[in-house]
Amino acid sequence: MEEKDLDFDNRIPLEDLKNAVDSIKHELRKVIVGQDQFVELLIVALLADGHVLIEGVPGIAKTVTAKLFAKVLKTNFSRIQFTPDLMPSDVLGTSILNMKESEFEFKPGPIFSNIVLIDEINRAPAKTQAALFETMEERQATIDGKTYKFEAPFMVLATQNPIEQEGTYALPEAQLDRFIFKIKVDYPSLEDEIKIIESHHKRQGKLPQTLIEPVLDTKSLEDYKTKTQAILVEEKIIKYIAEIVSKTRNHPHLYLGGSPRASISILNTAKAFAAINGRDFVIPEDVKKAVNPVLNHRIILTPEREMEGMTTEQVIEMIVQSVEVPR
Repeated sequence: MEEKDLDFDNRIPLEDLKNAVDSIKHELRKVIVGQDQFVELLIVALLADGHVLIEGVPGIAKTVTAKLFAKVLKTNFSRIQFTPDLMPSDVLGTSILNMKESEFEFKPGPIFSNIVLIDEINRAPAKTQAALFETMEERQATIDGKTYKFEAPFMVLATQNPIEQEGTYALPEAQLDRFIFKIKVDYPSLEDEIKIIESHHKRQGKLPQTLIEPVLDTKSLEDYKTKTQAILVEEKIIKYIAEIVSKTRNHPHLYLGGSPRASISILNTAKAFAAINGRDFVIPEDVKKAVNPVLNHRIILTPEREMEGMTTEQVIEMIVQSVEVPR
């Protein structure tokens, strides 16, 4: 059944949320061409209170989209370029001696922001990666024994290049698990490529940021997140999610399956998909949309299947097909 055919009364008012989502998409389309799914997943991750890993080759607007997404929100934004010599203090901040007061004063690093873009996250060593663990999961940082809480919203958008592996460090599984999604951004189609070139030509040197207007403030965003969390989820949908994730743990093609954090991420994502479609309840299609971006970086293929050229997406599709859809 198509969603537009559904006729129901919501117990949660979602009209404003749906309008805000449409406004964000409209603003980003002024510059970003043919990346509708990418943009929708960013919005869903924002509502689900998650962080996003964006993977793709250079030059396909990963960083531009992330920057413009931050511009659409009336929030603080910071960008960190990860390099092999980056230290944890370059990210978290450091205590420096205040000569007047004769005591140490904490100077927060760029991670103390609302939307944080980390470019080429796999370029920094393990010590710097570890500095992100607490910030991403608990939304706080402990420096010199003192804990500093982050202001909401807090979202990390990280990019990585899957091709160029020289001078990079594979992200540890514990780090990958903290990203709600891994979004794989591909080359545009020929039609979209033509539109991209035309759009760039018409801008005549104007920066993309100047064309985008902020449409969503922090207070409204927190309200929409609260409404998203309140979306109705029936027991059979919860069982459906659990069965899918459970099958990843004993599948013959997989060396590592999804964790309970993956199940919770699918639940939160499915709720957000329902909310942006103006529904106050989750349907199986919301779960199906959530499964791929949530699981593709959390499961690991067996070496034999990897050598055969099988992908995690193919295994996820097999698992979804094998689980009975609740009626």
